[in-house]
Amino acid sequence: MKLLTTDKKNNVLDSMMRLLDENRESIIEANKKDLNLFQKEDQAMFDRLIVTNTKIDGMIQSIRDVKSQEDPVNRPISTRILDNGLEITNKTAPFGTIMIIYESRPDVTIEAAVLAFKASNKILLKGGKEALHSNTILTQLWHKALEENGLPKDYIQLMTLNRQETQEFLKNPTEKLDLIVPRGGERLINFVKEHANCAVLVSGRGNNFLYVDATADWEKSIKVIMNAKTDKISACNALDKILVNQKIDNYEQKLTELYNLLSYKGVETWVDQTVGKTLTSAKPITDESIWKEEFLAMKCCLAAVDSLTEAVSKINEHSGGHSATIMTNDKGSAMRFMEEVDCAAVYQNASTRFTDGGQMGVGAELAISTDKLHHRGPLGLEQLVTNKYYVFGDGQIRE
Repeated sequence: MKLLTTDKKNNVLDSMMRLLDENRESIIEANKKDLNLFQKEDQAMFDRLIVTNTKIDGMIQSIRDVKSQEDPVNRPISTRILDNGLEITNKTAPFGTIMIIYESRPDVTIEAAVLAFKASNKILLKGGKEALHSNTILTQLWHKALEENGLPKDYIQLMTLNRQETQEFLKNPTEKLDLIVPRGGERLINFVKEHANCAVLVSGRGNNFLYVDATADWEKSIKVIMNAKTDKISACNALDKILVNQKIDNYEQKLTELYNLLSYKGVETWVDQTVGKTLTSAKPITDESIWKEEFLAMKCCLAAVDSLTEAVSKINEHSGGHSATIMTNDKGSAMRFMEEVDCAAVYQNASTRFTDGGQMGVGAELAISTDKLHHRGPLGLEQLVTNKYYVFGDGQIRE
């Protein structure tokens, strides 16, 4: 894989874009089989499973974007010559083999594979059983694109293991694994971390917070809240928790307006004891563990705070470390919030829905990492490499 030229890799991507376009009908038919078998008790997962022509357009665009990006492999990071004459160059290098475990989203089969391949990594795709037919045809198209360019199929592999088989593979892989990315809920992440014997990069869990400061522009706050909460409930960057400073002008009136708007949009709102004094018809929070939940549903929590300090403390205690927003006109408060909140992405006066590789200018993404090593936030092409030191000498020995 390391010997493949950038042109060779890009030729595979050209083939894959053409094959996706030519096989739209077959892809959608395969997806219909998955949809017909799916039990619709999980609406968010069902929404992520659907493939349309627009989704296929998005897959093609993801490949086009990655093709246009510079090859991230073998790029120099730093070069220095030591006093002893050793020349040391640090360069980017492939991870090797990456395994991604994901649920429901067939488009990940495209985005994850194209990123791994362009970064000269081999990838093992472990999709959920609910997307088996969709993932199978997409992987078959990848294999055809590889074969058209004289390459073996094993650069991109689809794994169809059940839970027990996956557990055994994680403990005793049949080939060397360098990185595993579980992309999904907390249950999946904990399962992988428990059983894996290589590096695990955590992604996918949201539970995002928005804090309305006393100086916030209320109209902007409403607009941002409604977008972050209702635009796409199945996304990990959707909003789940709202904190409102009690010192904001017309506090009770604004709470009532927000609650009514959320209810009108079909959002079920749970409130803390303080907010419940104003919103007497809202559902009271009786179990504090709700603050740690990622809903992926038309549901949110609304609470009152006395200060920015209290808001930051609550967010850091309960959030998933993904995204958090402050609505404020005070730049000093915004910077303090953004510096002190422990999340991969922090915002002033903007929706959490922007935590996305495409929206942030990264391009296609493997996942949104909430880990601090080796990268945090959207994992794009440039983040799918590690590094290697090249040391050139002339007989030097260490004394």
